[in-house]
Formats: sequence, structure tokens, C-alpha cells
Amino acid sequence: MYIAHVRCATDKAIWDGKIMLEGYDERSKEVVDEPWNLITDVVEQIRIGELMVASEIKHSYHDHNLRLTFSGKTKNDDSECDGCTRPISTPFYSCEQCKFFLHKDCAELPKEMPHPFHKHLLTLSNSHGECGYSWYDACGRVHQGFRYRCYEGDCSFEIDIQCMLLSETLKHPSHEHSLFLVHNTKGTSCSACFRNLQSRDVAYRCMKRCDFILDVGCASLPLSAWYKYDRQALTLSFFDDSEPSQLYCDLYEKEREPNRWFYYCADCDNSLHLNCAIGDLPYMKLGNKFKTYRHKHPFTIACGEVCNGQALECKESDCNITVHWDCCWDLGRIF
Repeated sequence: MYIAHVRCATDKAIWDGKIMLEGYDERSKEVVDEPWNLITDVVEQIRIGELMVASEIKHSYHDHNLRLTFSGKTKNDDSECDGCTRPISTPFYSCEQCKFFLHKDCAELPKEMPHPFHKHLLTLSNSHGECGYSWYDACGRVHQGFRYRCYEGDCSFEIDIQCMLLSETLKHPSHEHSLFLVHNTKGTSCSACFRNLQSRDVAYRCMKRCDFILDVGCASLPLSAWYKYDRQALTLSFFDDSEPSQLYCDLYEKEREPNRWFYYCADCDNSLHLNCAIGDLPYMKLGNKFKTYRHKHPFTIACGEVCNGQALECKESDCNITVHWDCCWDLGRIF
């Protein structure tokens, strides 16, 4: 059940005045009766209790059949979902011919969805243009997985799957009260990263006069992360009351600010900046390529020892370079 005030439901930021009929296709402008997701064929099914589950499928965004795995690991423990780009976990579909993985939930995503972040219907897509990646409007992150995009007129609003799963209300462990989605955020700043928000930004805000607000990027950070040199999971932490002299990132070996969020392992007493724990490009899949106007060759995303996290490699014989994500924007002045 969904309930909203009339004024909230008809806000121009989230509603364009149209009333959609059930089964209405925005692009064809008519009511259609067709599969609601991008699974084009169920090749094989198995019975689990009273349920029939698709154990082998054909999916619109992959050329080969995908088989379902309920338990165990992939051949490469670092495998990532090609839909949400998060680490793969069961149940998932995989291709036996290439390194393509989809969480079962990602494979079953609907073709089209409305969302309170945007006033138009959004369509699921896996294309990213010439560069091979997208910047997303809600969270401002770089992403290579599936996305939902607006095709209404010249509107090009895009949102990744993780943000698409967020709702209008959020209960976050960083704050005692429930947070509510707001569209008018100009003049405020995020309580986690202190970024100044603009009028176009959406964010989650406490309505109990706490002045607590989270931008979408911080609101959707994973609550735990794994760092390759630590056997224990790191937990997202929101405040550190240690002595100022103890506020260091154990990887970057630089001071941390006490009010900025960080990842922490209590067993190992390790503290890391957010980007040091999850990487500069946590939503771009290792091994994928992308282009930038700053360099003449495409880069490959790799796990770099030199760069402490994701590195960008140009493997062309006349280059053979490895750089950070931030450093690649200076390549025009270097090469």
C-alpha cells in the first residue's frame, strides 16, 4: 500500500500531471500485454517446494543462456554482478561461456518503473554511450552496470539500480529518526560528507528539526565493506570520539576528520577513508574498458597494487601506463 498527501503526490518535481493506465507503455503510447521484465525465455525450470523456479534463462542483455546458482562461489571470488556491479552473491545467474553474472533480483528487474526521484517513467537500459560509463543524476556516481533512464522528450535523467531501490522514506543507522526524500535542498549540506547541495539534488532529510540530511550517494553507501588486506569486514561508522592524534586512515596514512564517515574494523582496529575502503570506482566492473577524451586509448579497470584500489591501465605498447581515476584527468598535461 502507498499513501501520500495530495500536495506531496502532485509536487511538480515528482509528477508531470499524467495519469498512467496499468500496462501502459510510455514509448508506444498504448496499453500492452507483454513480459514485464527482460527475461525473454525460460529454457528450463526446477521445482523448489511448491514453487517453480527458472534455472536457465535467456536475457535481453546477454547473448548466451544464463544458469542459476543457489549456493557456492564463482571460479573468481572477486566476481561482480553486471547489473548492479556489487560483489556477486547467491542466488545468481551466470554464463558458462564468459564472465557474465547477474543476481537473480537484477535479472528480474522490471523493464519500466516510476520512482519518486523523478517525475517521468524510467526504462531499464545497459548502454552507456561512447565512453562506456554513465554519471548518475541522483548520486553523482560513475557506473557501468544496468541503469534506469528517462526517454521523455529531451530529458536524460539516469539512475543506477542501487538508488532505484531506495524509497521515499529511509531509516538509516546514522540517525535516530526516519528520513524523508526532499527535492528542494539548495542551501543545505550533507551531514556525512559535508557537500553543499544544489537545487537539482534530491536528498533524505529529518523532519524533526535536527538539520540532519543525507545526499543519495551517502545514503546508499554499503554498511559493510571488505578490504583486501583485512580478513574481517569493515563497518560503516559515523563518528569517532578518539583522541585527535589517533584519527588516521591506516591505508592512506593521513589524518581523518572526526565528523566524516569512515569504515572501521573493531577486531583489527583499522580505520579507512570511505574511498580507501570501497575504492574510487566501486561501481565499475574490473576488466571492463572505457574511454576518456584525455587519452587516445581506452583504459582497462584493474585491481592495482600501486594505486591502492582500482587502477586504470592502458595496455597499448606505446603507453603501458597505470594511473588513478583522478589522475587520468591530468593526462592531457602529462602526455
